[in-house]
Amino acid sequence: MDTDRNEHQIIRKDARACFVESLNDSFQFGKVHFGFATYDMKRPEGQRQTNSVHIYMAVDEFLELCRKLCFGELRYMMNQRVKEGNKEPLYKCLGGTSAEKLAKINRSRPDGMSLSRTAELVCGKNGNFLFVASSGPGETNKTGLIVPRFGNSPENHVSVSLTYENFSGLMLTTKAHYEAWLTAWYARQTAAKREETPKLERIPAQPKENVPEPVYSVEPGYGAAAMF
Repeated sequence: MDTDRNEHQIIRKDARACFVESLNDSFQFGKVHFGFATYDMKRPEGQRQTNSVHIYMAVDEFLELCRKLCFGELRYMMNQRVKEGNKEPLYKCLGGTSAEKLAKINRSRPDGMSLSRTAELVCGKNGNFLFVASSGPGETNKTGLIVPRFGNSPENHVSVSLTYENFSGLMLTTKAHYEAWLTAWYARQTAAKREETPKLERIPAQPKENVPEPVYSVEPGYGAAAMF
């Protein structure tokens, strides 16, 4: 992991020869960045990473997942899945980069397809979660969603086993950092608006001119009339 990425790291959770970390470098785009990686310590230094997948989760989906976590809904869903033998994921995220965008940045795939990236939260053994990320070829559908086309053979695959407590730590620590970033963003916007607002120039009051009082002429049989 390069130095710049480490500077953006919020929290990292390790499992056997793999890890998942959250980073703060995509908050401004409305995304929460999760980096998944596997490694082999037997390899030479600098060549130990064997798989790498980067997931960019929409902030609203991330916050909804945190809500389910905080209110116990996620634990209930997990227990129900285990009880019923249901292997459907508790959460699934589909993303990636379209073939057109890859071409624009000169990173087209040899097969000309889009790059699909998926993340799933599934029930593991002994009450643990498996936070799984995969990447490989995909197709962009009519709505712009990138649908995976790698079946059971992704090009990169990372499965991180996390206890309920470890997963909570990963998500809620990231949530706290996002909320801090958002507060700072609003503070900067407010300060910038104050600097841009032109100050009203105070105009000194004009001195009153000495205007003579009107002269009234009162004659018998007539009312008072101002004579100018």
